[in-house]
Parts: sequence; C-alpha cells; structure tokens
Amino acid sequence: MNTARLRVLLLADSVAFHTERFAGELRRQGCKVLVASLERGRLHHFYLKRRGPIRALHYLLAVRQVRQLIDRFRPDVINPHFASGYGFVATLARADRSIPIVLNLWGSDVLIVPRKSFLHRFKTVRALRDADFVTGDSEYLLSAARRLVTFENYSVIPWGIERAALKLRKTTYHYSRPLRIIIPRSHEPVYNNSFILRALTSMVRDGRLQLTFPAFGSLVERFRREVDALPKHSVHLYEKKARTEFLGFMAEHDVYLSAARSDSSPASLIEAMALGLVPVAADIPGVREWLDRDSGYLYREEDEQGLRDIIAQIFSHEDFCEQLRRSNLEAVKDRAIFEENVGEQLRIMLRTVRRRRA
Repeated sequence: MNTARLRVLLLADSVAFHTERFAGELRRQGCKVLVASLERGRLHHFYLKRRGPIRALHYLLAVRQVRQLIDRFRPDVINPHFASGYGFVATLARADRSIPIVLNLWGSDVLIVPRKSFLHRFKTVRALRDADFVTGDSEYLLSAARRLVTFENYSVIPWGIERAALKLRKTTYHYSRPLRIIIPRSHEPVYNNSFILRALTSMVRDGRLQLTFPAFGSLVERFRREVDALPKHSVHLYEKKARTEFLGFMAEHDVYLSAARSDSSPASLIEAMALGLVPVAADIPGVREWLDRDSGYLYREEDEQGLRDIIAQIFSHEDFCEQLRRSNLEAVKDRAIFEENVGEQLRIMLRTVRRRRA
C-alpha cells in the first residue's frame, strides 16, 4: 500500500474551513476520503444525524452511525479532528482494532475543553489514550495533551499555507498611510477583538491606523455597535471570502494583529508571515513557537499601552521590518507549506496502518 491508496474516514466539523482544506488536499494527494460530520457545512460529507434536544449527547448518539460507516466504507485509517468530540466518537465506534486512529488536535479541545467539566476531561483523555497517533500544530499543544494522559506516538505539524499562495505575497515593503492592520480572528470571547479596538481607538481617531476585522462570530453585533462610535471608514468588517481571495486581501495589509487569550500555532499568523505582513500578537505560549523579537512583536495580554507602543515602534522601524518579513518567509517555506505538511500526515497514517497490520 502507498499513501495514494489510503481510505480515510475523516470525522470533523464540515463547517470549519480547516476541514475543507484538509479533505481537499488528501484527495489531491490520491486518497479516497469520506467526511462524516454532525454539522451541515458546504463541504460534501455524510451528515450524521443529531438525535435529541441535548447537544452534549449528539456525539455519543452518533456512534452507531459511525460504526455503520466503518463497516460500509472499510477505511484503512480513522482520522478524527478535535479530541473531545469526534476523537471520542471514533474510539467508541471502532470495533476492529486493526483500524488505527490518527487524531488531529485543534487547540481548544486540549487547552480549554478539559477544564469545563469532569465529563469533558474524561472524553478528551479517552480520545488521546485510545489514539494510535496524535498530531498537533505546536509543541505547546502536544505538551498540554501529554499532561492529560501519557502517549508516545505524536508529531508537531503546523497547518501552513499553500505553496501557490506565496505568489500573493506583498510586492512592496513600504507602509500604507494610514497603516493598514488586519485582525482576521472571528468575534469570539477567546479572540478578544474588543480589546484591540479599545487599545487603538486614539490612533484610529488620529487617522494613523485603519483596522480590518471579520464580519462574523457570536459577538459581531456588539462589536458593530462599538465600531459605530469611530470615524467612518476607519474600521472595516469583511465577509467570508474564498481562500485565494482572502489571502490576496490579507496581503493588502501591513500588519497582522491578534489578541487571542488561548491559541496553539495560529494558521492565520503563519499565513501573515508568508504574505509579508508584520506580525503582532499577545504573548501566549503557542504563539511563541513562531513569534519572537526576530520575527515580530509580542505584547503582554490586556496591556493597551504596550500594544500602542508596539504600533508606534513599527511606524519608526520600517527598515527592520523589511528584514523581518524576508526571514519570516524563509521560516514558513522551511516548516509550514501546507501540501508538504499534509503529505507528512499521510506518511504517518501509512506507517500507523502498517504497524497495526504487522
């Protein structure tokens, strides 16, 4: 068997763009892929029925359907994404132990979910313990997982950016006036977008900055009300875009900014580094694996003045930022080309299948 003949049962959120990217690349590299999901995304998938009004039970009640899919599809490997949900389903649904589980961690399933309750922790631990191999996009994430339960077979594999997207990289390193800053994280509590707006309001009012945020997320309406108090056109909210269109849109900006309270290695940060933006982020562990004084700027969480000082420093250090942008591109080429990293995951799947069948 080679990777081009692998039959992969991919259990993941069909609404999430990461799932769409990953399934598409598996197919481009020759795999036969069946995506199964409780969510109703635009990605072609087998829809697992949500049974009953209690959301917490939907995964558990989907086990029978997943077991039937395994019997019919006969996968070589089961690839659940997100430990406490689909990872837990996979371990309960797998009757044939010769079919390995290669589990992909997404961050919050290990960093946040286990702290919610004993049941959440139990499901996460069970998924990690029963997986044959675990992948995550940062050392920080996998270390957090291994504090929950000890496992030996794991690898750090960032999401990365498509090689073809590198041609969208900025062609000039001169800053826009006003400085264009993109914050491409949805409006959710963990991403703390309102903090950025508060911290930079004075610089926006002075006409020094133009901020770009997404127009989606559970807190977006509250955020719109906050934006209404600022000068017109100083803050832009964009709708969801096709992949290539979004990356080209990102490359029109000068600075990438994130205030995330919890994160692994953000895919958007890596994309920004590849496209030639100056990266700025709250100083949290997962981010530090990509961001340091040589590759960007870190500020203390919730430190409004610290963030303003960094933006002012960026204005006055354009020559340094040119060198930073070039070295960031080389780091991405070395560690985070999407097709190569999916290929590495496929090689892991193949080795795990062979080991199970030996």
